[in-house]
Amino acid sequence: MSGYLTTHVLDTARGLPAKGMTIDLYRISDDSRAHLKTLVTNDDGRTDAQILPSDEFETGTYELVFHAGAYLDSLGIPPESPRFLDVIPLRFGMSEPVHYHVPLLLSPFGYSTYRGS
Repeated sequence: MSGYLTTHVLDTARGLPAKGMTIDLYRISDDSRAHLKTLVTNDDGRTDAQILPSDEFETGTYELVFHAGAYLDSLGIPPESPRFLDVIPLRFGMSEPVHYHVPLLLSPFGYSTYRGS
């Protein structure tokens, strides 16, 4: 089996997928952080392609950076100064070549994540 990485962003305050959220993927090694790609969520709150498809998959430490503040701004949700949640970094490890699914459940004042399937 080949490994790959996906996500799904749900706006729990509105009960809808988070359409149009920008997500950056980084690979972490030692003290360096290398930007691999930028994606945007579609109408279903997912990216159109796998974030890290099997032909690019390597085990290691990664970081997904969810641009929640810009997403909330696009909805017209009034920001505080500064906004409580702006950029949400999720750092995680992938230790074997399987499907890793890292969802984000978001509201203006909280979020949660887990290793999905």
